[in-house]
Amino acid sequence: MADYVLARKTRNITSSAVHVFLNILLGTISVLVTVFSGSPILGILLVLISKWRIFAVRRRYLWLNIKANLVDLIVGISVVLLAYYAGSALLPVDFLLMVIYVVWLLVVKPQSSEGGALVQSLIAVFLGISATTIMTANLDSIAGVVLAFLVGYAASRHVLSQTSTKDYTLTTLICGLVFAEVTWLCSSWAIIYTFGETGIRVPQVAIILTIFAFVYNYARQAMVKYQEDFRFRNIMGPVLFGAVIVGIIVLAFSNPIFNI
Repeated sequence: MADYVLARKTRNITSSAVHVFLNILLGTISVLVTVFSGSPILGILLVLISKWRIFAVRRRYLWLNIKANLVDLIVGISVVLLAYYAGSALLPVDFLLMVIYVVWLLVVKPQSSEGGALVQSLIAVFLGISATTIMTANLDSIAGVVLAFLVGYAASRHVLSQTSTKDYTLTTLICGLVFAEVTWLCSSWAIIYTFGETGIRVPQVAIILTIFAFVYNYARQAMVKYQEDFRFRNIMGPVLFGAVIVGIIVLAFSNPIFNI
């Protein structure tokens, strides 16, 4: 019996070590292969192959499975795209993206709490909108609007699917539409903050929508908690904080020198 328990513990430790190693490998190789090949195709393929369980279901469950894993796919594909658009030379941003993706895979993604779901959604919003803005900068604005809608829809659905037992289809669609509208409004004046020669580029709209997603979720939770007794003062703090931060960003950090 003792030998059986020891063997089981050994297998668990070994499987855990293999799991950690494979995730570290995915997080680093997906970025490196993108940079060195000068194409995002191989990196995106690696991300999709690592999610093979999403597609290993019957056809009628495929779309449901894809929707349930949209946030994870958005993070992985966004990391690859951001590495690609940073250039074909290894830069500090590439190492930063590797760390972000590895931490996502090993620490953030396994979280199943309500707070964990919110953090996952906010990361997906920031990375997804960043990649969308940079990728569609020279394309028709409709491309960025559609992708922003997808990011907003996925982020909202990810939180609500773990915290709500009611039908949340309308709420997720509204959130997606808000993301699309804000992206469309910002498309004619796309501001991207750069940081020297690091290759780090942060779109202004990604910060704005990440703040919106946080405030939106806080307000939704307050409405559910207080229901008939809900008052604006219940959400006044986060709403005012978010409005002030966005106001400062738009008014004080929209210098044309950052405009792409």
